[in-house]
Amino acid sequence: MRNFDLAPLYRATVGFDQIADMMDRVLSSDISHPTYPPYNIEKTADDAYRISIAVAGFSDADLSVEVKEGALVVSARKSDEDDSKTYLHRGIATRAFERKFQLADHVRVTGAAHADGMLHIDLVREVPEALKPRRIEIAKADEIEKDVVDAKAVN
Repeated sequence: MRNFDLAPLYRATVGFDQIADMMDRVLSSDISHPTYPPYNIEKTADDAYRISIAVAGFSDADLSVEVKEGALVVSARKSDEDDSKTYLHRGIATRAFERKFQLADHVRVTGAAHADGMLHIDLVREVPEALKPRRIEIAKADEIEKDVVDAKAVN
C-alpha cells in the first residue's frame, strides 16, 4: 500500500487537524486491525446508535466501558480462572481485549447493558442549537430601503 504525506493538508487548513489525524490513522498500514471480539453498530433512531459486542464468557465485573479523549474504550479481563475445572475442549475465547471506537463530535454514551452474552452500548448525537441549520427569512427590497432611509435620518 502507498504511504501518503499529509503535511500539505496540515499547512493548508486551520482547525481541521483532527480530520488529518484520522485520515493518517486510517491510511497507516502497519496497524493491525483486531477482529476479536465481533461487534455490530446499528442506527436505532435519527440521532441514536447502538454498539453490540459479543462478550460470551465474561461477567459484568470483567467488563469495563469508558469514554476518554474522544474515544469509547471497551475492555475485558477475565478474573482468575478456577483451577478445579479440567477442559477437554475450550472453544469459548475469554482472552483479554481492548476495543476503541472513535466518537464523532457531539456523540455521548447514554448507557450500557450486558445480557445474554452481548454488551449493548447506547449512544446519542446531540447537536447544539448553534450548530443546527436555521432558515433565514428574506426581506422585501422595500423594507430594506426603508430601514436605510430611517437610519440616514437619525444620523
